Amino acid sequence: MKTVDFRYFALAPGDLVLDLGCGEGRHVLAAYLEGEVTAVGVDINGVDLQRARDKAADFIDANDPRRQHCLTQADACRLPFADHSFDKVICSEVLEHIDHYEAVIGEISRVLKPNGVFCASVPREWPERICWQLSSAYHQVEGGHLRIFNAAELRRQISDAGFHCFRRHWAHALHSPYWWLKCLLWGRDDHWALRSYHRLLVWDLMKRPALTRWVEKGLNPVMGKSVVMYFRKGASH
Repeated sequence: MKTVDFRYFALAPGDLVLDLGCGEGRHVLAAYLEGEVTAVGVDINGVDLQRARDKAADFIDANDPRRQHCLTQADACRLPFADHSFDKVICSEVLEHIDHYEAVIGEISRVLKPNGVFCASVPREWPERICWQLSSAYHQVEGGHLRIFNAAELRRQISDAGFHCFRRHWAHALHSPYWWLKCLLWGRDDHWALRSYHRLLVWDLMKRPALTRWVEKGLNPVMGKSVVMYFRKGASH
């Protein structure tokens, strides 16, 4: 399930792309498959990185000189990369999990080249507030969400770090009701309603029928679960 729209995050041949907080590797693999790039996924969780390796194994061609897929374990607040290393950076559904998220934004600014592109996505404020109201466990579990972002405020914070926002959209409207239902039925994953909705989402992900694509496209501005923002780093930073 991709959150980044590569129409607005266009990859050029030879780009070095960082997926920061890559988790199980959806975007680092998507970048690898999308363009002739070196895609680097970084996460602090070794278990998630192993899952990312396993999921990518069938798609990686080690003999393809045009693209590379790399995974490494590191702290997002202290990245092991030189200044101005990357052409593009993705940080999708990560900042809400990190206590000192401002340090992560600073690290992204440090490792991104001048005029480089940065895509950030976080849970949208009002759908997220409903989740918090329906279940305290939703945000209190280990590795859960530490905060609810106001998108306008986050946009200002990133802009203050030397970025210009050139595009914004919302994503995953069909997932908002699922998470509201999951929070309402927290701890009851075997409930028929939750299992049925989950099957619908898996079917939609695998088949991508035109009907659900159009429904989600229409609903995203209203109830998209994620807000996705695209920034360009100023040349002077």
